[in-house]
Amino acid sequence: MDWMEEVRENLKKRRQILFSKDAVCLQPLAAQLAQQPHTVLVLWALAWAEETVDTLEARYPQERRPREALEAARAWAAGALKMRPAQRAILNCHALAKELTRKEDIARCHGVGQACSVVHTPGHGLGYPLYDLTALVHQWGLEGCREAVEARLRAYETTLQTWSQRAETYPGPWAAFLQKR
Repeated sequence: MDWMEEVRENLKKRRQILFSKDAVCLQPLAAQLAQQPHTVLVLWALAWAEETVDTLEARYPQERRPREALEAARAWAAGALKMRPAQRAILNCHALAKELTRKEDIARCHGVGQACSVVHTPGHGLGYPLYDLTALVHQWGLEGCREAVEARLRAYETTLQTWSQRAETYPGPWAAFLQKR
């Protein structure tokens, strides 16, 4: 099934997330994510979260929760912050989504939360794309989103390859729990 059909069905069902982790269009990325060390996934996810936080800040300049979640996740990954305060900041970012009305921004808040949660477990790696792609569909509309979604899918894979190559030279520091993997 073409990803557009899945999205069309999910829109009809009024689902919050328009893509599934099993979507055919996400399988190449999922395979690449599964082969990467946890630290590479953290670098990749937080880089994408940064872009999304910038977008949210442009629209909501007084709102700090997405930036605070990102900063907390970075500090957690560096070993400068424990899990609980970082988790609280991430949950606060998710809570912002409940206060917003624009569907693409709701998805973006959840995407930031998912990206930041990659520090905890690599299993959250696909969470960011699920929400980010959903945001693109809402932003462009179903009939106008194909090019944006497919370009973003390629960009995920390209940036993952870039972070995989650059990870060894990343100056860190890394939290002890990330060094063990």
